[in-house]
Amino acid sequence: MRSIWKGSIAFGLVNVPIKVYAATETHDVSLHQVHDEDKGRIRYKRVCEFGHEVEYADIQRAYDDGDKTVVLTADDFKKLPEEQSHEIEVLEFVPVEQVDPMMFEKSYYLEPDSRSPKAYVLLRETLAKTDRLAIVQFTLRQKTRLGVLRVNDDVILLQGLLWGDEVRAADFKSLDASVKVSANELKMSSSLVDSMSTDFDPDRYTDEYQAELQQLIDAKLEAGDDIETEKTFGERAEEDEGEGGDVIDLMAALRASVDKNRSSRSSSSRTGGAGSRSSSGSRSSSGSADDDTDDSTKKPAARKTTAAKKTAASKSTASNSTSRKAPARKPAAKKKAS
Repeated sequence: MRSIWKGSIAFGLVNVPIKVYAATETHDVSLHQVHDEDKGRIRYKRVCEFGHEVEYADIQRAYDDGDKTVVLTADDFKKLPEEQSHEIEVLEFVPVEQVDPMMFEKSYYLEPDSRSPKAYVLLRETLAKTDRLAIVQFTLRQKTRLGVLRVNDDVILLQGLLWGDEVRAADFKSLDASVKVSANELKMSSSLVDSMSTDFDPDRYTDEYQAELQQLIDAKLEAGDDIETEKTFGERAEEDEGEGGDVIDLMAALRASVDKNRSSRSSSSRTGGAGSRSSSGSRSSSGSADDDTDDSTKKPAARKTTAAKKTAASKSTASNSTSRKAPARKPAAKKKAS
């Protein structure tokens, strides 16, 4: 790993030298743009409004208030006091539950940058023991940022936070509508949650879109650009795109979901449970242990299973779903809202 920034944590009168590393990275397939006629790669030129091509080194940033334009050079930014600061200042300590996860941004690992990491270890152990988050402020890449310090696997993690005015309120009129949920519906819904409850393991989940994109790219590399996409992924199960006003039997759908998940868990436990998951938490037992591998030949079957699960949720006669296979039956006709 390569550090992106060096500085120190100001913990009262204690100074903790640290190095900062990006804690996350993307796994998206890298693509670029080409001309569809001759496959030439698209290149962009920087051109000013007067028609001159401009080198990147000659570009400056500016602010326009409508009447005047103020140009800000790289030296101007470097002269700002906050830009010169390489200090992560601890402002206060707050309970973990008081920081809404919605405010979290990018995460960074902090490594002790000293021959004597005692101050780093002291701060790490204090955060872990008090179960608190340290609210901090720092400047990185020409921007003053808010953040928190917390412990993750014996490493102090710096997690950026949005400013308070950057979080929008959920202003939806539909939330004001009066909706009654019966006790039986709530009980059945809670049973569904219980049947799907497990410990979170991010390694159980895969990015299906990126896997299929890579599968398509590999097929094109082998067979050429004229390959038919359908031949790569196989036939897809058609999904019912019913109108949004369709009414389903909510209790029947909940009961069928509970029965289905209990049946899946029972079958999974008999087969050892290897590789079982679904998009909602645990994959149906109809999938084998190979479902979580990167073997691209398994993707078409996985997509068919997913489509079948969606249709199963709308069956009003699904109370006996433990004794049937969802993909084999057509969904019952939905009742139109009056």
